[in-house]
Amino acid sequence: MSDAVQPTAAEVRAAAEAVKTALDRHLAAVERRSGEDDPAVYEAFNQLAAAAETYDELLYDRYDEVTPFEIPGAEDALPPYTGPEEPNALSVLIRRDYAVAEPQRLLAQAQRVEAADYDAGADAEGSSTVHGALGILFGEFEPDEIASRHKEFGLEEGDSTLWVTASDDQADPGEWLEAPFEGVDPQRVVCRFDVSVVFDDEIADDIGDEGDFEDELDADPDEEDDLEPLDR
Repeated sequence: MSDAVQPTAAEVRAAAEAVKTALDRHLAAVERRSGEDDPAVYEAFNQLAAAAETYDELLYDRYDEVTPFEIPGAEDALPPYTGPEEPNALSVLIRRDYAVAEPQRLLAQAQRVEAADYDAGADAEGSSTVHGALGILFGEFEPDEIASRHKEFGLEEGDSTLWVTASDDQADPGEWLEAPFEGVDPQRVVCRFDVSVVFDDEIADDIGDEGDFEDELDADPDEEDDLEPLDR
């Protein structure tokens, strides 16, 4: 950085004093907090983080030195909790992203499921496309099982998230099923499996034999136990 835009020693000193002041305010807010999610503590935390980040930047620009602290971004912190103190209901929102890394493996697994569920000679068009194969596999296996066996299904894991939200009352049966996720283009949804008491027919939930895939996961061909000792 050139001398023309380099911060002065006084500016660095002022930033250090701002950190001290913010630190005192944060401690005072913690000592006076009314609960675990006190908005005053949250605000003092963000002020302390902003002051420390400013000081860290000026210190580096002026003296080419850094602080030993990792400054979290204020946008990464959760806002103060404003829900009910004693929730009567909750919603679990899960998103898991996958890439179809091996389409042929995916199709083969779907065909195996289809062969086991239907008589010989039955319509097998569902497992002949990636779209249909995804519908068959996600209808046969639980999402957690697919997550643990994704390589067997030719999938590659991406980002995932799980949100738990609290509410005062549980939603009425079937109330949100038509639009469970905001911002999702319905034309890009591969398949949906809804479970609700408003349906006349109960949706079967057969997750298969869990013991088979657990044994397969335990088998590791690369274990060092299989290696023979070297001759001296």
